[in-house]
Amino acid sequence: MKTTNGQIKDLDKFVAKIDEMKKKDKMDLSSDQDLVIAIMNLVSIEEHFFFTAEKTGSKNYYDLLSETREMRKELLKKIVKDPEGEVWCVSKHLLAASYRLMEVGTKQLALNKNGAYDFFEKSFKLYTLFWGLNMGAVDAAGIKKIDGGALNKNDKKPQGFVEKLGDLVKRAINCCIE
Repeated sequence: MKTTNGQIKDLDKFVAKIDEMKKKDKMDLSSDQDLVIAIMNLVSIEEHFFFTAEKTGSKNYYDLLSETREMRKELLKKIVKDPEGEVWCVSKHLLAASYRLMEVGTKQLALNKNGAYDFFEKSFKLYTLFWGLNMGAVDAAGIKKIDGGALNKNDKKPQGFVEKLGDLVKRAINCCIE
């Protein structure tokens, strides 16, 4: 499935493998996607407890921050399994940044729709990269820039690595499956 430099060789094969795993109940990406959104919100809650503690001077909010952080860590372990290097922290920050960009985009909808769409696109790219790292579609050690936005020299539709991951996530993860 991966080339020697760690890139995805065939997205269709990867999606087919995920579909097969979903059918065998080995993985429930719909639930995982819901869990990831909850983790995004927990990161945001941590931030709010920090700022509330600082704005009010009440140190009790730090206790709440700590409890929330422990819950977020426990839940993130269900998605980020066996992280190498700094994949754990990168995963957390990808989710946090994705969530914040989504929030900014939502606020921009009433003011500047094109600006909002740009924030949404960036948010989804980060979300996609999170899934790519944690579904084994990305070997961070093997990532390198290839001319023209292609994944490898045989890429017939060079559109960039993150965009291709976006296509993968759209096809592999369907949150509407009950």
